[in-house]
Amino acid sequence: MPNIKSAKKRVLVNGNKAAQNKAQRSALKTTLKKFEAAVAEGNRSEADCAYKVAVKAVDQAVTKGLLHRNNAAHKKSSMTLKLNKLA
Repeated sequence: MPNIKSAKKRVLVNGNKAAQNKAQRSALKTTLKKFEAAVAEGNRSEADCAYKVAVKAVDQAVTKGLLHRNNAAHKKSSMTLKLNKLA
């Protein structure tokens, strides 16, 4: 355990940020899984809605620093290809 006051505060703040990051990462994975489920079902209209939500979530994850922008581009590209295969 740290003895210095600022180090103690860092431990608390880092714990809070880690919890926020974990929750946001979990929410992102959930939206991606919902899109995958809609595609697997073959429901085009549901997949369209889930696609829009998933792309927005990926873009927000990049803004928050959860994903690298190239990783996000890769995810969005693969989702677009899957969506276009349904048509």
